[in-house]
Amino acid sequence: MSQAFDLLLVGLLIACAIAVIRTKDLLGATIIFSAYSLVMCLIWLHRGAPDVAMTEAAVGAGVTTVLFLVTIGRTVRRER
Repeated sequence: MSQAFDLLLVGLLIACAIAVIRTKDLLGATIIFSAYSLVMCLIWLHRGAPDVAMTEAAVGAGVTTVLFLVTIGRTVRRER
């Protein structure tokens, strides 16, 4: 069971990484990147490192996502 959960998490991690690379919309990429950070948080927690998991959740999924969203909100979209 544990090995299947590990494989599921790694699969989700790879899927999120590929989705971030392929996404053209910055807002969508930011949301997917946040999901990537949350999956990393679950991996750290499952591997027995709750302190690293909490740091990943706070910095990776929390602060970084907010900074990206604020930056995207302050930019102006220009279309050709």
